[in-house]
Amino acid sequence: MNIAVSSVHSGDTCDVAIIGAGPYGLAVAAHLRAADVAIRVFGEPMSFWRRNMPAGMKLRSPWIATHIADPRNRHLLDDYFREAGLPIPDLLPVENFIDYGTWFQERVAPDLDTRAVAQVTASDGGFRLVLDDGESFFARRVVMATGLLNHEHRPKQFDGLPRALVSHSCEHTDSARFRGRHVAVIGRGQSACESAALLHEAGANVELICRGNLLWNADPGQRSLLRKAIRSLLRDALIPPSQVGPFPLNWLVEAPGIIHHFTERSRDRLNEICLRATAVLWLRKRLRDVPVNQGRRIRDARQDGDRIALTLDDGSTRRVDHVLLATGYRIDVDKMTILEPRLRERIARHDGLPMLSAGFESTVAGLHFVGSAAVASFGPLLRFIAGAGFAARRITRSAIGDRRAAQILTDSDHSSFRQKTPLALAAERERS
Repeated sequence: MNIAVSSVHSGDTCDVAIIGAGPYGLAVAAHLRAADVAIRVFGEPMSFWRRNMPAGMKLRSPWIATHIADPRNRHLLDDYFREAGLPIPDLLPVENFIDYGTWFQERVAPDLDTRAVAQVTASDGGFRLVLDDGESFFARRVVMATGLLNHEHRPKQFDGLPRALVSHSCEHTDSARFRGRHVAVIGRGQSACESAALLHEAGANVELICRGNLLWNADPGQRSLLRKAIRSLLRDALIPPSQVGPFPLNWLVEAPGIIHHFTERSRDRLNEICLRATAVLWLRKRLRDVPVNQGRRIRDARQDGDRIALTLDDGSTRRVDHVLLATGYRIDVDKMTILEPRLRERIARHDGLPMLSAGFESTVAGLHFVGSAAVASFGPLLRFIAGAGFAARRITRSAIGDRRAAQILTDSDHSSFRQKTPLALAAERERS
């Protein structure tokens, strides 16, 4: 279904409503605006990054994979840092990325509506959106770019325990509040390791507990001398921009259009391998003085006065002041309560995630999902900022047609920033 193209929306109608103003919502907005599609964008810019990421965090993605996609490559990280007069850092602080996202938003969606969308219902030929102040309007398409908030995973052992004693890592931005307190961090991925490091550096007494061994990305101790030599000599040729997953699967990850044609079982296996919990090597030295209890599961957790008592599967116990769950996220359509219940029921899903067409469209015509909600259909890249350009182009093609989109859109995956080796060119073709 193609929609009429207009540069502005009239009255209470628009062509596409984008719910969410993080990297994915802004990338979709930039592409649709370039195609002269009438859009409305809702949400506070970079709100999840601003309110749910710890101060002092560094982004794990490579610089080349952290630009927010724009069809003309006019609003790159490099442009922001140059305009701001800032030196380019070795590791990108989350504060700089939030400022960059806001700078990007001001250029591609200056008319951003920061009101919350209270409910989306199906209407003839589209959707009726009701805002939190009661205003409503009609959109022919809706793009759900709502991110990870409210999808945090909490292991069942911690059900019913007060949030004052057990919280998820996304609930805190200031590690200093735990200074002098004994905190158990549960998990073994990037979030767990960085949270533990930040808490330790803020003066907390931290223990990291994880059910498996810590796995480090880019750990030279886990590679053969031959692989280290190859990576050193042929880095640009052999390492894809986003660096998601182990070699050589990381090149497959760069081609979500191909992954979309895989069987569900094959996509699940690829996601399992490439999205397993790992941490980047530069965190290791920051955890030297943090006790790490590896290969241990939490058998029981209970409130003990104003503390939490933990029992591990080896029978050991400890009492801590707080438990920080760095246990990741599990996207579930049923938690997207702004979608009215009858609308949610019509969305076919796999393990809670919507099943999407090549244009990121669900089984409800005109209702699209991007970001982590698209991982089951397109693979691991959609968990990361680097996947936003692919999603934005596909949605634009759905909105205005392939031929028209081909005339408007250029590659927004920042290919001009990487060497044009045969492998890079092949991945670039497949990502479009």
